[in-house]
Amino acid sequence: AAGGAFGAGLPKPRSAARMNGAAHRGQFGRTLFRRLVGGRTRVGPSGTKGRHSGSARINAGSSAYETTKQCAAELAEMGCDIITGGGPGIMEAGNKGAAEAGGKSVGMNIKLPFEQKPNPYANIPLDYKYFFIRKVMFIKYAVAYVIMPGGYGTMDEFFEALTLIQTRRVRSFPVILMGREYWQGLLDWLKDSMLKREMILPEDLEMIQIIDEPEEVVKHIKKYVIV
Repeated sequence: AAGGAFGAGLPKPRSAARMNGAAHRGQFGRTLFRRLVGGRTRVGPSGTKGRHSGSARINAGSSAYETTKQCAAELAEMGCDIITGGGPGIMEAGNKGAAEAGGKSVGMNIKLPFEQKPNPYANIPLDYKYFFIRKVMFIKYAVAYVIMPGGYGTMDEFFEALTLIQTRRVRSFPVILMGREYWQGLLDWLKDSMLKREMILPEDLEMIQIIDEPEEVVKHIKKYVIV
């Protein structure tokens, strides 16, 4: 009886599996913290950084690649740092355009089993294991999103930015789609389906700009961003 009474006030022993699970969660949390703080230290203080998003599958020399490179160069010349996903395709074009203009760019590469290899043009290359940490860093540092043609990953970043602005979780910033031929169908669907059924408001569509020329992108960003 005495032994039972003594043991009644103590917590039940945790199984080895539970203890290992708790240790794993603690290690996971410390890893996330290190990645967030480490990335923040390398990227530097929040300043004037433009985010270029788009497909890894677009080849050098294509129209979209050259347009991205020109746009990044012009933004770099106006004093805007460039942030990309750090990989090939559109991301490479953004880093390369900034480098050729003498600007600074960050390449936030994600480790994937295929396709995503870091490009050599970013001044500050970073590697991420988790998509959500990478996207937090994009949102934290970007003062504008310039979005080129892309697939699911590009859509993910595009709609996350719109959602965060719409719900006022972040301050509003320019969200620009480059390439009317590629993006117009999506905008038509947003108007004819979402807006028509009152899933979004008219002002939600006003967050999106479609622009074709790099010079016009720079001009639009200058309206909102002080360099």
